[in-house]
Amino acid sequence: MSLGPAGASLDPEQAENFEDMEKQFAVKAVQHMTTYWAILEKLKGSQLRLTKIDDKIYDHFKKDFPEFDAAETIDEDQMKSKEGKERWRNFMMVYEKKIDDYNFGTMLRANPKFEYGEKETIFAMRMQFYAIEIARNRQGLNDWVYEQAHT
Repeated sequence: MSLGPAGASLDPEQAENFEDMEKQFAVKAVQHMTTYWAILEKLKGSQLRLTKIDDKIYDHFKKDFPEFDAAETIDEDQMKSKEGKERWRNFMMVYEKKIDDYNFGTMLRANPKFEYGEKETIFAMRMQFYAIEIARNRQGLNDWVYEQAHT
């Protein structure tokens, strides 16, 4: 579906029904979430690679967000504040040509100690998901999912 030329204003009277687009987005986000969880149940997160450039993403994430504690609950307000959005935008733009769907919306667990759930899940961009989940996996914080599935 085309929304017209870049920079053109969208006339709501002429716009197609976006409800179908929203449903398609929701389906894709839920598929990504359930696929990731299924992978964590089959393979320890500490043994998992999410991209071909996990090492670069992890090093870049540690450099740009040295205060981030992967074991703790994400401060969604801070993440989505004006300053937080700017920091994340600068981080993510590095991957524009390197990671498919780098800015696609996805679901992210706010805390690695819990499964996905209504109160434990936040909306994030794909690169935020990769950066945070790679950090969690490197630190063994998702290994409990595999262990729980195999007890």
